[in-house]
Amino acid sequence: MPKILLTAAGSYGDVAPYTGVGARLRAAGHEVALATHDSYAPLVRAAGLEFRRLPADPRSPRPDTDGPARTAGPGSTRALMGRAAAFVQELAGGLADAALQGADLLLLSTTTAPLGHHLAEAMHLPSLDLPLVPGAPTGDFAPVVGGGRSLGRWGNRTAGRLSLRVLDRLYAEATRELRARLGLPPATARTVRRRTEAAGRPVLHGFSEVLLPRPADWPARLEVVGNWWPWHAPDARLPPVVEDFLAAGPPPVFLGLGSMAGGDGERLGALAADALRRAGLRGILQAGWAGLTAPEHPDLLTVGALPHALLFPRMSAVVHHCGAGTAAAGLRAGVPTVPVPVTADQPFWAARLAALGVATAPIPFRDLSADHGAARLAHALTQATDAPARRDRALAAAHRLAAEDGAGEVAEAVDRLTA
Repeated sequence: MPKILLTAAGSYGDVAPYTGVGARLRAAGHEVALATHDSYAPLVRAAGLEFRRLPADPRSPRPDTDGPARTAGPGSTRALMGRAAAFVQELAGGLADAALQGADLLLLSTTTAPLGHHLAEAMHLPSLDLPLVPGAPTGDFAPVVGGGRSLGRWGNRTAGRLSLRVLDRLYAEATRELRARLGLPPATARTVRRRTEAAGRPVLHGFSEVLLPRPADWPARLEVVGNWWPWHAPDARLPPVVEDFLAAGPPPVFLGLGSMAGGDGERLGALAADALRRAGLRGILQAGWAGLTAPEHPDLLTVGALPHALLFPRMSAVVHHCGAGTAAAGLRAGVPTVPVPVTADQPFWAARLAALGVATAPIPFRDLSADHGAARLAHALTQATDAPARRDRALAAAHRLAAEDGAGEVAEAVDRLTA
């Protein structure tokens, strides 16, 4: 069997789904390594995969970006691009180190694919792109990182092409340095991307058509195969303190922001507690990267990391930032969602959930800081928990998701590549 190297970088939601893919490939008899950040090493190893370290761990303290981005303001586009480019540049060398430890096939995430293509070229390896979000231009919707507001079919396609050029710029310096290290002739990120597209390799997208139908104007090589779910032990159970809380009253509401809003945990926890009190609901607050905390109360429990697959089905509704993985997990559980998108692709997925009729209207995260943030959240919680039709639609969507096997589709594609 060939040695498979999965590569994934970023937040938990950017990495965890690939542990499910890796575990499925391992069960099929493959030898699988997952290259990612130190924060996820325990999860990778628990899934039975070899761990290979990548730098640029987002959970580690990082120095300010050097150069023009430092003086552009922390929230400016130039600052964000500067930080992202520095992240990519640091990542490139780590990916090369991981691949050079041995691999016969590269499986690449959205973040690692633009770098992994150079590794595949230098090492003469087959590769397969496994993005969690749609990135190719289409008339059906605007680029997901733009919030998803449609610009019309022509405008959507044009914006999609422009977004690829921005991505090429983001990877430009890392591309130059990586190709030099690998002994490859100079080539721009745009040239390599177009070369890859022209080769006609399949791209398997790890989201469900239940939430986002595959665009009809995509070329055939761009496939949508269904979600990949984070691995958890088959005998995993919720902690006794959680089971006791669940047994003590009606199903609570889940509230969490994942890797978002770091350092604002106390304020957000107090706001969540106020909203739950106004709505007359019980709640489970997940600390996450923000470190959400709330005053002790018999109707509110604060927890750490728990598998969404075990927790969400026990909830009356879920409140979260709508990262791709969390949005899918809520849909899989068959419970209504209150979307609180923060940035990147989150407004896009929040809008998709609302359009499907399984979520309330999104509440942009910045609106929680307004004077009536708690009241607005409480109103949304009431809407989510008091609407049987919304729950029925969520259950119907969950039933359709249960019929999909995204990881199995990847395993079949790997078999075809390695036959």
